[in-house]
Amino acid sequence: MRRVLAGVLACVFAISANASLAQDKPPLKLGGILDMSSLYADITGSGSETAAKMAVEDFGGTVLGRKVEIVVGDHLNKADLAANIARDMIDNQGVEMIFDVAASATALAAGEIAKARGKIIMFNGPGSIRLSNEACGPYTVHYVFDTFAQANVTGLAAVKSGLDTWFFLTADYAFGQDLEKDTSNVVVKSGGKVLGSVRHPINTSDFSSFLLQAQASKAKVIGLANAGGDTINAIKQGAEFGITKGGQKISPLLAFVTDIDSVGLETAQGLLLAEAFYWDLNDDTRAFTKRFMERTKRVPTSAQAGVYSSVTHYLQAVKAAGTTDAAAVMKAMKETPINDMFAKNGKIREDGRMVHDMYLFEVKKPSESRGRWDDYKLLATVPGDQAFQPLSESRCPLVKK
Repeated sequence: MRRVLAGVLACVFAISANASLAQDKPPLKLGGILDMSSLYADITGSGSETAAKMAVEDFGGTVLGRKVEIVVGDHLNKADLAANIARDMIDNQGVEMIFDVAASATALAAGEIAKARGKIIMFNGPGSIRLSNEACGPYTVHYVFDTFAQANVTGLAAVKSGLDTWFFLTADYAFGQDLEKDTSNVVVKSGGKVLGSVRHPINTSDFSSFLLQAQASKAKVIGLANAGGDTINAIKQGAEFGITKGGQKISPLLAFVTDIDSVGLETAQGLLLAEAFYWDLNDDTRAFTKRFMERTKRVPTSAQAGVYSSVTHYLQAVKAAGTTDAAAVMKAMKETPINDMFAKNGKIREDGRMVHDMYLFEVKKPSESRGRWDDYKLLATVPGDQAFQPLSESRCPLVKK
């Protein structure tokens, strides 16, 4: 009996010692640099923070004996602030990986900080093609969408259907400029023409002068090379000007389900748009959405679903590598296909682009919708190798030519 009791006590002490050692290990911190209060707050914002926390919880909350913590900062849509937050997270808070960084200018700024410090950064909300081209880095991942894929999926479909003359309303910063450029290339290569463009300040409230120029161009399509609140305001004001009733089409080159919800189906019906994710695609997307809505009372955007997927993929790679060393974790992430509710057989290429299927949707008529958030009809699934920029055309210095 004494020997049995001694053995039990030894086990208890060993377990207690291991638990104590685990508690002594510092937490593994992942940092979200988010737009919590400006025009992209609905696209990413608190929903991205929730998605990241769900990923950590579903993973089990710990990895390599370390508790995983999510910390976030609000960049207020300012590039210099995003850079400062990234610097503070890495230098002072001990963050090992940064995620989301909604908006391209803020992403480019934060990306340079992460690159200089050899830390992994995974972009979910920003779209500029530069992030996996000129601004690529050995530890940079562009996960959800980019301007090339948005232009390729939406622009090509529009020109093929006879909508072959375009005029652009473009947000005057990196993302808008890249989206206009990439869509223009698709339109021209497909046999269409670009009749002109006008650039507007980001987060503007009055699109009247820009819409009048677009209307006067007589272009069949007015391409909105903007996002978030700018896209919503441009669509609403375009309807007030009677642009669509006059025969012109408005094409949002980047729109999210939250944008369509804000605009309303009465105004948005018939719009063609490309998305990387939709909550009602299959049983997996619906199951994730149900859990997400229990916390947020709204469906996830593609950026938020991408946050969940990318954080999960990162944690799986840390576990497989047995370390948080950026080089070892990136190697594991690139070697492991991504199969979850966000992507099937997704793959991170050497330029950091995560390649996965993209979807072309048409916004439903009010009579076709079963209720709030039932907004899209799936028109086509575009394989990743057809949607995204070919690696042979990459301008990323890491790509072997």
